[in-house]
Amino acid sequence: MRKPHLIALLTVAVFGVLVASGCGSDKQSVGANDVAVVGDQTISKDQFDRLINQAKKNYEANKQKFPPAGTTQYIALRKQAMQFLVQRAEFEQKADEMDIKVTDADVDRQLATIKSQYFGKNGKCDSTCESKFAAELKKQNLTIDQVRDDVRASVIQNKIYEKVTAGVKVSDKDIDSYYKKNKQQYVQPASRDVRHILVKKKALADQIYQQVTHGGNFAALAKKYSTDPSSKNSGGKMTISKGRQVPEFDKVAFSLKPHEIGQPVKTTYGWHVIEALTPTTKQSVTKLSEVRTAIRQQLLQQKKQEEMRKWVDDTGKSFQSKTSYQVGYEPPATTSAVTTTSK
Repeated sequence: MRKPHLIALLTVAVFGVLVASGCGSDKQSVGANDVAVVGDQTISKDQFDRLINQAKKNYEANKQKFPPAGTTQYIALRKQAMQFLVQRAEFEQKADEMDIKVTDADVDRQLATIKSQYFGKNGKCDSTCESKFAAELKKQNLTIDQVRDDVRASVIQNKIYEKVTAGVKVSDKDIDSYYKKNKQQYVQPASRDVRHILVKKKALADQIYQQVTHGGNFAALAKKYSTDPSSKNSGGKMTISKGRQVPEFDKVAFSLKPHEIGQPVKTTYGWHVIEALTPTTKQSVTKLSEVRTAIRQQLLQQKKQEEMRKWVDDTGKSFQSKTSYQVGYEPPATTSAVTTTSK
């Protein structure tokens, strides 16, 4: 798999929380070389242009055409870039209020993780890794200071996430309730191993049935005739779970004795010749005690996301009256989907 483009990587690392910023007031003046004022921070046109240029390079790296100016896609991209920068400024100011400190050592550790993950081997970044990283910076026309600024923003987000969600808990009652409401997903249906040959015509299915019931090699015939790509190369072998196949197939497959071959059966896919290979494993239910830890982690993550989502929304609202935009840069006042990630 091709490694992610560095620009895309940094964008994801820096900006895991995305919501629409509120409309700003006109109380704060925006300089000619700026696109917005957010609280006590300004966002320059250079910052905005750099983000758009990064997006262009990301499109190029993925061999995609960058949206032409004026198109819906281009407008949406500009909106997202503006939201990105505004929220980044909000986070930096809120971090100060929350007494969150980010040191050079914090940035070094995060940057080392990025280098080793995308350019290194076995979690380490050697001289070759460093060379690849430097080459990528040159290719993308980025300076190490720009990258460190982006990484610093990522560290700020992670630390805010940790602080905002530190008090989130999941009780045993929450887990019990979730298991009870979603018990069906912990049901393991009856299953068994079978093999089958799928063909289009009944005449061929009848011919194959005669062969396999008179000593013919089922696996060899499956490889020769079957039109089912998922099982053909394995001699028609597959593990099936009750209720997961079309009803006509299930009815025959689960009625056969082990090593019994059923008469050809027609489904929406064609004609099947089915042989049961193993006895049927009865339906079972995974006990709560076996999934309690997994449910706790799932619910904890969901609650943390909800808490962070609320914090981001409240933060955006608190900055509405302290945010002003240059003409032509204010994003439409619509709400985007929220995606929250922790490190």
